[in-house]
Amino acid sequence: MKVVIALGGNAILKPKQKATFENQLENVRKSCAYIAQIIRDGHQVVVTHGNGPQVGNILRQNEEAKNIVPPFPLDVCSAESQGFIGYMMDQSLKNELNKLGLEKSVVSMLTQTVVSEDDEAFQHPTKPIGVFYSEEEARRLASEKGWVVEEDAGRGYRRVVPSPQPQTILGSETIKSLTENGAVVIASGGGGIPVIQTDAGEIKGIEAVIDKDRSGLKLAQEVDADVFMILTDVSNVYLHYGQPNQKVLEFVELGEAKQYMEEGHFSAGSMGPKMEAAIQFAETGKTAIICSLEDACLALEGKAGTRIASKETIHS
Repeated sequence: MKVVIALGGNAILKPKQKATFENQLENVRKSCAYIAQIIRDGHQVVVTHGNGPQVGNILRQNEEAKNIVPPFPLDVCSAESQGFIGYMMDQSLKNELNKLGLEKSVVSMLTQTVVSEDDEAFQHPTKPIGVFYSEEEARRLASEKGWVVEEDAGRGYRRVVPSPQPQTILGSETIKSLTENGAVVIASGGGGIPVIQTDAGEIKGIEAVIDKDRSGLKLAQEVDADVFMILTDVSNVYLHYGQPNQKVLEFVELGEAKQYMEEGHFSAGSMGPKMEAAIQFAETGKTAIICSLEDACLALEGKAGTRIASKETIHS
């Protein structure tokens, strides 16, 4: 099968872990060991990933050094994070495949994602990024730079930026061709570098953050994947998560999954976007899987994780 694997942030940097290159490289290496097993089993693989902590740290470096080195815009920071995460994954995956005796080309593609300049997200920024500021400093930066700033859960003030819907992944036809010719492709990291396309066809960067699950869905659709696999830090999707009546979900029919979403079972800050993307992929007649990294191989065999598909697909 052709599988698009969306790695969560824990695959690169764990919560409260010091963000050294060595720590991140070791986390990526462990993640790539599992991905290599999927490739060993004969599947065509495209890997995408988050970049939240990494781009946040790049923004902080910008702030700390702003009096010495001119800071870069957000789309450029996204490109920086894509580059160094892609480097770690490319290298680690090649090493893990070599251990398994597999000769496979691995390609890391710097990927741009087109959004609409008319997306309402640009009128209502909601995505907090970067470091925390005092109220006084936040107001000053908002005035000087035209930022939108908001209080974030009582922890201080942060810049908030638009999170527009991805319209298309630039280069998806190339990614599709590479996978069909045997290559493993790392692409669209962090949701992709946000760009707009003018009426004249010119591509221009824009300051925004694209949701990685929505972008992963778009990538999976455009490369014609059979399976869209979202890897997270839990083994399954649950109803009433963390409550005494917690219920594990294994095989979920499409209509049932939509009903759970409408009933508000999944929070907007964690499982909600993943289930939303999984449902939209399942609507195309394909299978979406949400599972832990460690269970990825078993999940592809239908022995672990949560599978979302139409009734016909589940029973086929």
